Amino acid sequence: MTGSDLETSPPSSPPDPIRRDERLPPETFQLPVAKMRSGYYSDKYFVRAREVLMADGHNPSVTMQVFQKNDAWVVGTDEAIAILKLCLTEGFTWDDLEVRSLRDGERIRPWETVMEITGPYAAFSHLETLFVGVLGRRTRIATRTREVVEAAWPKPIMFFPARHDHWMVQTGDGWAAHVAGAIGVSTDAQASWWGSEGMGTVPHALIAAYHGDTVAATRAFADHMPEGVNVISLVDFENDSVGTSLAVARALGSRLYGVRLDTSEKMVDRALFGDMGDFDPRGVNPRLVEKVRAALDREGFHEVKIICSGGFDAEKIREFETEGIPVDSYGVGSALVRGSYDYTADVVRVEGEACAKAGRWYRASRRLAPVP
Repeated sequence: MTGSDLETSPPSSPPDPIRRDERLPPETFQLPVAKMRSGYYSDKYFVRAREVLMADGHNPSVTMQVFQKNDAWVVGTDEAIAILKLCLTEGFTWDDLEVRSLRDGERIRPWETVMEITGPYAAFSHLETLFVGVLGRRTRIATRTREVVEAAWPKPIMFFPARHDHWMVQTGDGWAAHVAGAIGVSTDAQASWWGSEGMGTVPHALIAAYHGDTVAATRAFADHMPEGVNVISLVDFENDSVGTSLAVARALGSRLYGVRLDTSEKMVDRALFGDMGDFDPRGVNPRLVEKVRAALDREGFHEVKIICSGGFDAEKIREFETEGIPVDSYGVGSALVRGSYDYTADVVRVEGEACAKAGRWYRASRRLAPVP
């Protein structure tokens, strides 16, 4: 993590999510084209639908619209378009389709059409599983990230859910978080689509490797990392966030950028043992943050930042911000991969004529832009 990542002066209100004029090119996604085209990753009934149409010589032109049922921030459109461009049934090309779509980073309403595909159904019937799955996953990550970005504003959010999910989802999830306004991500894979790299702090495991000596681990980290990497030390290894924060600050001086409070939600930091009675003392709570800030300030470490993580979501961040708790930034993990923003794709026209299952119909949208 570099100083510029966390110290850039923000505007007075959260900027809109990132919306690029140029779509990410299809090769960005490194799709397994042959397997996708074959139907390997697709629900079998879509693959068999293609087989039936091709065998029967019946290949109508259809209009399919793609939507979901929540207020959300859409991401995944570029990836979905890449799937359509590269993985059509053999014998068909992108020129056989007419696709209109919103862009990554646009806000969407329940039932709003996000993408519209018109063309021979056999060309893309096998791809529905793939493009609705991509849209559902990326929209969930973007929307959940946007919630915490808005709750914390103008304080930055660091995207830390990599350890809570399969490694293969990192790249696209990092892009979704970036679009939604996360200041940084924790892995290089998550940052790769916009040409950046992951950021991080001194981890618990490194402290353990130095026999539980947080100061020794943090000093080693500082000694061997480039000057541009901010040194942020986890300070809960001994369940003494105040004492450890002071010890690290004394040892590193100006080389210490910040301390990260990450006390387990099942633990009570020893700094609070004498304060319990009128608040929930578990985990990273307002009283603990205030004690760490006060201790650092008393010894002149006013520039040392406090980063909070462990069980944070939009609701908890809003509570901290409403109370004016002196947090400089938040690291958020598992909360960002929860929730459901499932997409549906319906055929609503066949050969230009209305034809949809009961309860569905063509929803015209002026917001959709043609995809060249």
